[in-house]
Amino acid sequence: MLPFQLIELALRFRYVKNLWNSVIDFFNQVHGLFSTFKIIDAVDILFVAFMLYVILRIIRDTRAMMLIRGIILFAALYLVVTFFGMSASSYILRSVFANILVLLVIIFAPELRNILEEMGKGAARNSFMQILNSGKGVEINEINKCIDYVTKACVEMSDNKIGALIVFEKETLLGDVIETGTVINAKVTKELIENVFFPKAPMHDGAMIIRDAKAYAAGCILPLTRDNDISSSLGTRHRAAIGITQVSDAVVVVVSEETGYISVAENGTLNQNVSSGVLRDILIGKFIPLSSVENASFVKKFARRLNNDEK
Repeated sequence: MLPFQLIELALRFRYVKNLWNSVIDFFNQVHGLFSTFKIIDAVDILFVAFMLYVILRIIRDTRAMMLIRGIILFAALYLVVTFFGMSASSYILRSVFANILVLLVIIFAPELRNILEEMGKGAARNSFMQILNSGKGVEINEINKCIDYVTKACVEMSDNKIGALIVFEKETLLGDVIETGTVINAKVTKELIENVFFPKAPMHDGAMIIRDAKAYAAGCILPLTRDNDISSSLGTRHRAAIGITQVSDAVVVVVSEETGYISVAENGTLNQNVSSGVLRDILIGKFIPLSSVENASFVKKFARRLNNDEK
């Protein structure tokens, strides 16, 4: 056997030995931990986990959740540069983390105040009840009915040239937007949508937020797009639809009061003058996964029913 092969074999043996020693040390530490583990320690862990859950429930409806994801990514980056021994990058990131508490207080000042207010209102008790009643998902049938009612209402309002702005919430929760309107948390129906956007109704100028296949809020104010390349022919509703999709993953349906055209906004782009069939297809594609029990066959049945309605 050649000398360099012997060296390589020795290095491999040393690596395996060190790895084995690390595994033994880990299990020894675990054993030592559990040997001194008491009931109060379990209560302490459960209390910390519950408090974290309450805090996450309060801030999840705000854009602070997106900042938290960025901080987690930042921490992962710090671990990577430290592992590879990148001194300059590690120093910069370490300096940031040394003042992370001060930065968090500055960045999340409104959220921290909201957390204290919500805890005073009994958010902890409500969160505990949410744990007991968790696991309730939105059925495909309810999403299907919601899409059907929204489509029919938009067609009716389009024919009568009644303006409407309907936001379908996805992964990015829109708590900040919901706070600007009125929470109704009602079952979606064609009549409800038409009543909300009736020209003389008090909430007709705002947006309706669809959450979990329910009309969760109405009369909400959306952020307008700051894109100067948007056509000057587009009104406030269309600019608001584009604006909210630039800061979230929401899907927005707009009915123009001037032309009666139905448009769909997503990812900062606007698909104008879509038919009722195209609107249904877009919403089904976004909110009814093909991996569900009623996947391709459901879509085919829906298309057949659409054809029958048009006839």
